Amino acid sequence: MVVWAAAFAVFVGLVGVPTSDPLTAFGWLWLATIAWRNYLPWREHLLFLRDWLPVVLLLVLYNVSRGAADKLFAPHVHFMIDADVDMFGWLTDGKIPTVWLQEHLYDAKHVPWWEVVTTVVYISHFLTVPTVAVVLWMRSRKLSYRFIRRWITLSVAGLITYFLYPAAPPWWASKFGYLPDHVERFSSRGLDVLGLHGAGNTLNALQADQSNPVAAMPSLHTAYAMMAVAFFLPMVAKKWWPLLLAYPLAMTFTLVYTGEHYVIDVLVGWAYVGAVFLAVGWAERWWERRKGAINYSGDSAA
Repeated sequence: MVVWAAAFAVFVGLVGVPTSDPLTAFGWLWLATIAWRNYLPWREHLLFLRDWLPVVLLLVLYNVSRGAADKLFAPHVHFMIDADVDMFGWLTDGKIPTVWLQEHLYDAKHVPWWEVVTTVVYISHFLTVPTVAVVLWMRSRKLSYRFIRRWITLSVAGLITYFLYPAAPPWWASKFGYLPDHVERFSSRGLDVLGLHGAGNTLNALQADQSNPVAAMPSLHTAYAMMAVAFFLPMVAKKWWPLLLAYPLAMTFTLVYTGEHYVIDVLVGWAYVGAVFLAVGWAERWWERRKGAINYSGDSAA
């Protein structure tokens, strides 16, 4: 694991965090499982490819499809602005929270310590859910399959919404004159403070390419963060809930502060998580009852 960690650190420093390519991310995770369980025969390690290749291909298809999701309809802008102002305008002098936060916290000439935190939180989006899924896969295949079903369903629901309701984020609305105030976009600025100047290369390239700059609602960044936490809430004592929920709340602050999302995007993302958990949970219970009825019928016939 030390060798793996060193190799991954070199990769991140030279190439960047694997943010846009699921094949690269899961390649590193596969190597991590080999390093962690190096005593197993190769046949066992190849099971990773059997179980994860279909998931990775689905994620690649999702990324490719997401890039075309803004081709059908004109992007929506005003609803998100009005919603954020209606919810928080009394506190932010009639401005959206993103503008208010940047006016009070952002300094173009200086990177404060909290932007190091927000950068790490933002980049964690690309690694947290795959890492949780792979760790579960090593510990309990049944739990990992439950987690993956919710992950894929949430991604598909978000993708469908991006096609039907392309929504522009705050930085886009500011760039094209829909907001009277300027909004900066600086998700990876904190990496320079850490000396990881190359770590944001792939993220910056992805943002510069802007394959779909109007996929803001729902915010899958915060939806994934909430999903990764909500999945474990029934399994841990309630005293640990505040610690777990701190992650999606930190992601929410990060996304709003850095101009990536409105608060309404986040709330809709959380609503999607709730709906997916209810729908997938119901489907799992229905399937278990159906299997039980089939098995009972088979036993009776025998």
